[in-house]
Amino acid sequence: MAISKKKSPAKKTTPKKVVKKAAPILETIELFKRYYPDAHCALNFTNPYELLVATVLSAQCTDERVNMVTPNLFKKYPTPQKMAKAPVEDIENIIRSTGFFKNKAKSLKGAAIELVEKYKSEIPQNLEALVELPGVGRKTANVVLGNAFGIASGIVVDTHVTRLSNRLGWVKTENAVLIEKELCKHVPQEDWVMLSHYLISHGRAICKARKPDCSHCFLEETCPKKGV
Repeated sequence: MAISKKKSPAKKTTPKKVVKKAAPILETIELFKRYYPDAHCALNFTNPYELLVATVLSAQCTDERVNMVTPNLFKKYPTPQKMAKAPVEDIENIIRSTGFFKNKAKSLKGAAIELVEKYKSEIPQNLEALVELPGVGRKTANVVLGNAFGIASGIVVDTHVTRLSNRLGWVKTENAVLIEKELCKHVPQEDWVMLSHYLISHGRAICKARKPDCSHCFLEETCPKKGV
């Protein structure tokens, strides 16, 4: 009599988890354009000088707070000439609530003096000249050039841009300089100025720092949610 061998039970196979590498940049930007058609610079300004001042004040401070402070500052010192002659203590008192007010006041007065002496009180329209002004770094220069003059000199990288660029899988660093360099490689130059506004809008509305609302996000299917 033949003895039949028992077949060993088939091993259960666990389906492999699909790991999303990165959200497609061009498609994501197009979605941003559709969902945030009114995205814009949140700082209030009427001319390049005002935007330069507001951006310097926005360091380590909310745009809302800056917009509360600048009306009085611009009323009292509406031009680089006026700011250059202002007592630094008076500038400090007006901008105190923005934080780091002593350094900011010194920078504003110093930048105004250089604008008067070197540029006839006009804001230079190139990155190299702007970053030479006291208190002006690459981020501030990009903000001014992009939003006051429509010049795409680079991509503004703030905390929202840093957070979302990493979550979307576009970068793997917290270094603002490296983030800008990497984004500029893959984002069309005509979108450089607006990209930061789109990411900031999305960061405030959906992709918040502590609790991103992924279930209501229009990028849910393509976002790899790095670090979430």
